This record gives sequence, structure tokens and C-alpha cells, in this order.
Amino acid sequence: MEKGDKMNIVLSGYYGFHNVGDEAILYAIIQALRAHDPNVQVTVLSNDPAFTEKTYGVHAVNRWSVGDIVQALRHSDGLISGGGSLLQDQTGWRSIPYYTGIMQIAKWLGKPVMVYAQGMGPVNKKQNQWLMKWTLNQVDRLTVRDEPSAKLLKTLGITKPITVVPDPVMGLQPPTTPTVWWQQQSFTRPVIAVSVRDWARGRDFERKMAIALDRSVQAGFDVVFIPMHGRHDDETSRRVLGVMKEHAIVAPYDASIGEKMAMIASAHLLVGMRLHALIFAAVGQTPFIALSYDPKIDAFAEQANQPVFAHVEDDHWDGEALFSYIQQCMNKREERKEAMVYAVAPLQQVAQQTAAEALALFREKK
Repeated sequence: MEKGDKMNIVLSGYYGFHNVGDEAILYAIIQALRAHDPNVQVTVLSNDPAFTEKTYGVHAVNRWSVGDIVQALRHSDGLISGGGSLLQDQTGWRSIPYYTGIMQIAKWLGKPVMVYAQGMGPVNKKQNQWLMKWTLNQVDRLTVRDEPSAKLLKTLGITKPITVVPDPVMGLQPPTTPTVWWQQQSFTRPVIAVSVRDWARGRDFERKMAIALDRSVQAGFDVVFIPMHGRHDDETSRRVLGVMKEHAIVAPYDASIGEKMAMIASAHLLVGMRLHALIFAAVGQTPFIALSYDPKIDAFAEQANQPVFAHVEDDHWDGEALFSYIQQCMNKREERKEAMVYAVAPLQQVAQQTAAEALALFREKK
């Protein structure tokens, strides 16, 4: 790259949908790229380009406009695909054709492609397995965020070297002071933060959660729901709250990434379903209990040396058992925190290196 030339990178992911987890990934990647190259220009393929441009100070184009995508890639030095759980067909059939299609356009235009800290799978449809094998064997750099993702790709016949790297959000630092909203609550008791999401296969877990949280309030804790995916998680949080008999509160669903990180960092314990709520807890040094609905939850809990209490769809747990586990974790909070900090500190140090590798790849191919 000639002196004075600016690197221009296109980012493809689940961006502009106002999901805090994915927006945190985008924010973390942009911050990491800028830390290594302050002059880097970033173009994001977004569902809400105006929001993305205003929020992150980048250029953004409509992720559904093929013409805009081709133009953005044509004038770029390379494509970053990720992070997040993009290549999976559990939540819909369109994800894998869409994201592999973006990668194929980039390769057709002769641009290098880096798969950036993605979580892979599940991949149930044969045509999607074939699409992933065909596409990922053509990319220039392939990184995933956990070992199960690497194993899945190998079983699909991916022969490219695969590197396991931390989730990009592990590279963020949470704000060091509580939010104004949090301070206004004037908590006098230890706070349990809760992250729940809707679950299409049944809502019995919501009743169980309500029982556990009622018992927690009765035992001397305050309960705060942190909606990670805007109105969607706000609705689920309020359904659980509606079943509860004791007092609890729901934090503002439209709080910023930094505010939600600060809220979770201010809590004494997180009981969470959303992956990035767990990651926010890890970087904020708040011990957590995971309720898993997806292998990615189990994988991160193992990385962070924190427990998965149960799987949402498993009937072999109840609210009293969850409350008992919450009590155990609160009683051993410092021990749990120490175990987590020991486990995640190396991941935090390595997280930003993925951005450096992306920039080196694109410079080499320029």
C-alpha cells in the first residue's frame, strides 16, 4: 500500500437490525480496525444505513441492494464477513445463501475475503452444507470464535486452515461508571441482571424463570432485566415480569451498547440467555449463569469457565432449582469471578489481533 493510500474495507454481517449483540460486534470490529489503522475507511452493509452511519461514523449501504453491494466491493480493498452467527440455517433458510453470496461477489471482483470470528452452524440443509464448503474453501483467511465451529467446518469438508479466535466483543472495555439510569434506581441490595429472549419452542422456561427470580427477590436481591435485542427482548422480559409476584424492573431497551455493558458490569450476577449478554458480563467481570438455547452459549460458557445451569428446552429443571443455583453462585461470587477473569484475560488480549491480521491480509493483496 502506497504511503497516503487509505485502506477501504467492506463489513458484512447482521448489522442495522438493532440487535445489541450484533451491533456490539460491529462496534468492536470498527474500533479494533481503527486502533491498528486510524485512517481506515469502513463501508458497512446495513439494514439501516442511516443509523449505522450516524452511530459508528462509517459509510453504509443497503444490504439488500445488489448494485450498492457490488459498487462498495468494487471500490474496496477487501471484505470482512462477520462476526456473529451468520452461516447457520436454524433461524431461517436465507442466511447462508445471502452471506456466502456476498463472499462470492467479492471473489468474482477479485477482492480478498476474511471470515472474521464467526460462529458456525447448525447447518441442516444439504444445499447449505454444499454452499458453505464451496465458498469457504475459496476465502483468503478463515477464523471462527470457538472449537465446535472449527470442528463443524472440517466435517463439511473445508480444507482451508481454520484459526480459533475470540469473539470481537471480548476486545471492548466496559465503561467504568454506572449509567445515569442505574444510579437513579438507588439500589441498596445486590443486583441480579437477567437477559432473556423469546423461544419459539415453548414458554415454560419463562414461568420457571419467574419462580426463580421471585425467590431471589425474597432472599434479598434486586432483579433487573436487560433487553439485548430491543423491543423483542423487552417484550419477553415484561412477560416474565408479568408472571412474577415480586418487584423487578426492566432497563430501557433502547439503551446504547456502552450503557448495557455498564449495567451488566454494575450487577453482582447475570442470569443470561443472550450470548453477548454473557460476553458483556465476562468483559465487565460479572460472574454469570447461562441458560443455553444454542451450542454457542455452551461454547462461550466453557471458554469463560462459567456454568451452564440448563438448556431451555430441557424439562429436567425448575424454578426452585435455578434459585438454589443462583444462591450458590452468589455465595461463591468472588471465587466465580476469579475463575472467569483468569479464563477470559488471555482472550481479551488476543481479541484485537484479528483486526491486525485482516489489515495485513488486505495490504498484502492490494
